[in-house]
This record gives sequence, structure tokens and C-alpha cells, in this order.
Amino acid sequence: MAHQKHRQAAEHHENAAKSHRNAAEHHEQGRHDEGHKHSQQAHEHSTNAHQASDAAHKQSQLATKK
Repeated sequence: MAHQKHRQAAEHHENAAKSHRNAAEHHEQGRHDEGHKHSQQAHEHSTNAHQASDAAHKQSQLATKK
């Protein structure tokens, strides 16, 4: 179960990185509204990654205590 949460966290991290790259590209092109949108998406993905990672670590700790 914890391994699924770790995979989810990794996917969210990958999506955050993609959103950051897209934001940078848009900002470089002067398309700041689109860049801002991608920055917000990156923040959401990062938050989701953090939550999934915390859940995975908690599950791992519970599994090792059994």
C-alpha cells in the first residue's frame, strides 16, 4: 500500500516539474498569464506530492511496527 503512495508522490513531483518548465517557457515568451497558471498548477502538484509522501511514510512506519 505504501509503495502506491510513493508512486503517486513521484507522479505528482513529475507533474510539478513539467508545470514549472511550462511556466518558465511561457514567462520567457512574455505570456505571463499562462505562466502564472502553470505556476499555480505546479504548486498544486507539489502540495499533492507532499501529502502523498507523508501518507506513504506513515503507512511504512505502521507496517514496520506490526
